[in-house]
Amino acid sequence: MPYLEEYYDVAVVGAGHAGCEAALACARLGLETILFTVSVDSIALMPCNPNIGGSSKGHLVRELDALGGEMGRNIDKTFIQSKMLNESKGPAVHSLRAQADKQDYTREMRRTLENTDHLTIRQAEVSEILTEKITEEIPDKRKITGIKTFSGAVYHAKAVVLATGTYLNARCIYGDVSNATGPNGLQAATHLTDSLKANGVEMFRFKTGTPARVDRRSIDFSKMEEQFGDKRVVPFSFSTDPKTVQKDQVSCWLTYTNEKTHEIIRANLDRSPLFSGAIEGTGPRYCPSIEDKVVKFPDKERHQVFIEPEGLYTNEMYLAGMSSSLPEDVQYAMYKTVPGLENVKIVRNAYAIEYDCINSRQLKATLEFKNIEGLFSGGQFNGSSGYEEAAVQGFMAGVNAAMKILGREPYVLDRSQAYIGVLIDDLVTKENHEPYRMMTSRAEYRLLLRQDNADLRLRAIGWEIGLVSREEYEKTLKKEKDIKAEADRLERTNVGASEKVQNFLKVHGSTELKTGATMAELLRRPELDYFMLGEIDENRPDLPADTAEQVNINIKYQGYIRRQEQQVAQFKKLESKKLSPDLDYSTVNSLRKEAVQKLNLYKPASIGQASRISGVSPADISMLLVHLEQMRHTQKGQ
Repeated sequence: MPYLEEYYDVAVVGAGHAGCEAALACARLGLETILFTVSVDSIALMPCNPNIGGSSKGHLVRELDALGGEMGRNIDKTFIQSKMLNESKGPAVHSLRAQADKQDYTREMRRTLENTDHLTIRQAEVSEILTEKITEEIPDKRKITGIKTFSGAVYHAKAVVLATGTYLNARCIYGDVSNATGPNGLQAATHLTDSLKANGVEMFRFKTGTPARVDRRSIDFSKMEEQFGDKRVVPFSFSTDPKTVQKDQVSCWLTYTNEKTHEIIRANLDRSPLFSGAIEGTGPRYCPSIEDKVVKFPDKERHQVFIEPEGLYTNEMYLAGMSSSLPEDVQYAMYKTVPGLENVKIVRNAYAIEYDCINSRQLKATLEFKNIEGLFSGGQFNGSSGYEEAAVQGFMAGVNAAMKILGREPYVLDRSQAYIGVLIDDLVTKENHEPYRMMTSRAEYRLLLRQDNADLRLRAIGWEIGLVSREEYEKTLKKEKDIKAEADRLERTNVGASEKVQNFLKVHGSTELKTGATMAELLRRPELDYFMLGEIDENRPDLPADTAEQVNINIKYQGYIRRQEQQVAQFKKLESKKLSPDLDYSTVNSLRKEAVQKLNLYKPASIGQASRISGVSPADISMLLVHLEQMRHTQKGQ
């Protein structure tokens, strides 16, 4: 029978946030790329919360942008409210979060994809991955040759990136209703799982959920607290001119559940598929449904509910904090107990969604499958949750697929370089039995990995990969130079105990000077900052706000930063001690049985990675170091 047959360098399966970044990275590096989606109307869809960023997620988006990704630029074009979170805390946990116009976000990303050279978009369901044996001697090691669609068309490819999100064998559930659909009632992908299993891929069944969307006209906002955006908007992308994002913003609203809400939920738990056993998949620990919250926190009298607009040209509002899989009648009853929602009308019911994903320990740190050469994987398919986590994985999977084809070295960001490094390292070295969510607490070196310095940390890597322009890279080099020059000037600039200086210190509740001090010494005082000191700093250069912010942080937190840099130096030593992927750990003397099993299962790339595997103790690491030293002496003697 005749069938369609085409040839590409890279095939990307899925056009959510991971697939978009993977496809753009490959195409922008000059590779002929085809992007498959079950529906072109679902490109970069936001099926859950209508925002980008948030605590720790904002870090990921800014890192992605610094490397040459698209998500930051896209949200800067389509946001309707922007807010810097955690500003009352230290700079390490400041995180940008922006409400998106959902339709606009999707439309803008689709426009970018459609106008990218070397990129083809194809609406089709991928039903098989095509592989072949690498050698007869190792039958379980295979390599990718392409994919096949449900219609029988064959697309040959040198590399394939899987980014199926929540579509694979998806099932949407609320109460007794169970539909075999993807998010928002879109078509699910039902055929690929069997092909993956036939190729030895271990699959998990995970679950996530979303709250109801309601009609704005049925809400009484007078009973809620209005939530405004920031007066000065900070863009997500380092390429965005800050002047272009200062615009009128829409409001969000805050209300709360109460004991009556909780009573209705408790009375109907037997009808919840979450508790009845109808849902098989494991849900996210850090984003629980409202029924989960009520059961797990029985002493809590109320829970926050944020009312967020889905866009400028729709009356749909998102009830953040009240995701649920309770039956339709219970949803109405519980929502109507919330102040301001007494007469609410639901547009779309809340639902839980189950989907197939992989056990991510099957992946290398490059996001390539260990046993299928040329097959890469990114996003929720790897067992993570969230648009931002998906996007950065898709980007790194796409970059490494491109590097493999181009014969270049892969890019692996370590835990001291980026939140992206922490996320991927956690996925490939730790046992994840629930959807993984990024949090600032997961990053050991978070004072160095701030969202404000992502360009200074990662622009050079983006330039090296080939996804950051010379102009952008040089702009970052100039910023680096300006920060150093200004920090040096402040260390050299002496301030005497003049009347002006003493008055300034008194006004700001700071101890008056007995002798002279440098500007840097004053800046280190907790009650003062760089921006305040402009009043007594006559020779101050006119610096952009983001450059001035770096000067302020670098001097104020200098001691803590140096201490963390020393910790990173120790970390790098362990990361530099490489382990062979062919090492049989049962041959290493004195390793505990559990360590042997785990190390043979994960095949860590370095001593550092081995130390982070659950079940591998410090004593086991000492034995590995002894083994490496013995190997080194043996090789020297030969």
